[in-house]
Amino acid sequence: MPNIDEILEGAREAMSVRRVYGEPIESEGVTLVPVAKVRGGGGGGGDDTNNGGAGFGLAASPVGAYVIKDGEVSWEPAIDPGRIVLGWQIVAGLAALAAFRIARRR
Repeated sequence: MPNIDEILEGAREAMSVRRVYGEPIESEGVTLVPVAKVRGGGGGGGDDTNNGGAGFGLAASPVGAYVIKDGEVSWEPAIDPGRIVLGWQIVAGLAALAAFRIARRR
């Protein structure tokens, strides 16, 4: 079983800047540097008889990429289709609620 120092070292390694900024990708004079949002957490515990455990979790999602072309740097955000769909579901739900209230008043 790993000790707490090994677990903490693994957590430090997982939460490094290398997880946020990916390796640059070069093609046809354009360099892309992918960027992600990284979240993590961990915990552990034990008792007086050396029973215990620990764990660590990590989640990452794309945010966008820096585009370097002709010496100029620009930012291209990632598009999250799930978030767009959720946004439109909320808008449609609110519109349906408003239409229902208007119809009820008549």
